[in-house]
Amino acid sequence: GVKVVMVTGDHPDTARAIATRINILHGAHDLESEQLHGAEDFSVITGTMLESRVPKADNFTDDEAPEIVNWWKKATQHTRVFARVSPIHKQVIVQAYQKYGYGGVGDICAMTGDGVNDAPALKQAEVGVAMGIRGTEVAKDAADIVLQNDNFASIIDGIEQGRLCSANLRKSIMYTLCSKMPQFAPTVAMVFGIPSALTIAQVLLIDIGTDILTAIAFAFQPPEANLMARAPRHPKLVKLADWGVGVYSYLYIGMLQSFFCWAMFFHVPGLVAVWKQSGAGPYDYAQKETILQGRSVYYWTLVLGQIAAAIAASNERQSLLTHRFSNKVLNVALLLELVLGLVSLYAEFMQSAFSTTWIPWDLAVKPFAALVGIIAVDELRKATLRGCEQGHIRDWCSGAARARGEGAAEGDFSAFPGEP
Repeated sequence: GVKVVMVTGDHPDTARAIATRINILHGAHDLESEQLHGAEDFSVITGTMLESRVPKADNFTDDEAPEIVNWWKKATQHTRVFARVSPIHKQVIVQAYQKYGYGGVGDICAMTGDGVNDAPALKQAEVGVAMGIRGTEVAKDAADIVLQNDNFASIIDGIEQGRLCSANLRKSIMYTLCSKMPQFAPTVAMVFGIPSALTIAQVLLIDIGTDILTAIAFAFQPPEANLMARAPRHPKLVKLADWGVGVYSYLYIGMLQSFFCWAMFFHVPGLVAVWKQSGAGPYDYAQKETILQGRSVYYWTLVLGQIAAAIAASNERQSLLTHRFSNKVLNVALLLELVLGLVSLYAEFMQSAFSTTWIPWDLAVKPFAALVGIIAVDELRKATLRGCEQGHIRDWCSGAARARGEGAAEGDFSAFPGEP
């Protein structure tokens, strides 16, 4: 996911020797040079070669000459060393990668530097990284990140933390959206004469009372085992909350929740008879009590369904048997969600406020089928996904399907098979 390029003011021979020693270059006859015609001509580029290929304005535009565009596309694809460059050349190189890299989509660039002459490039890059020990104050002011130990390898830790934050935010979004399908379904069902299964107050109780704490708890989720082995998500190609999030939340977990909610709702004794006799209303006193009990069961099933959704979304690939509830903050949030759901059913002050009622123990236990069922189905999905990654269709499962030629990677569609 990361391509390292050396940009230096040193002599080309010196730069080539150092780059070869640290494996940035692999020699003049490496595999890439053999496979890609002309790649060896771009292995090391000097500042004099850049003089006639700088942009017309302050940055590259769509009006650049075709020969310049083609040259930079080859340079951003094959070049690993730029030598004898000036400070302005460093900025131009970053601009070129941002404009022509990644098959013409544009690379996401991080620039490291410690001197005053590195400041323009540090400012130009998406992420400027300055050295904390030997770096100048000018470089530190221009940078976004300062390495306190001046260790280049520390950047890897930063990348991992960035991926973790992105992955956890994605998980939080997926979890939050899961309940929207079973919350919306009762409104549509009333059009067909089905009694109201969920009130607005109960929807707010789920969204504000329980889901917020659980969604925040995803920020403390530890990284999955293969986080750094996955293909990166290019933000210009794949958004954080892409269509795959909708598929996972609405059409997968949301539909499973809806199924269990309606199954438990119609399992309430007498509710089917009320539906056949009175449809969407009006109802007599006995019928209202039956419907009130049905709403309580629907709400309780949805609470358990959201707990299952949180457990399922906490890890995109790892099995529950592997991570074993490693996020303690999330565990506390789920416990509070469970307690609030029970209090809403059996505390009188909550019953009057949220249109719930006491339900017998059998109707309170049976909805746990939603908790077990959703987790079991998702465990099967994860097992299938892990099996795909280990087989011949690894790229399809990891979302790293790369177009050939000048195409670019599609991104990381890791939340759901076939999806950023």
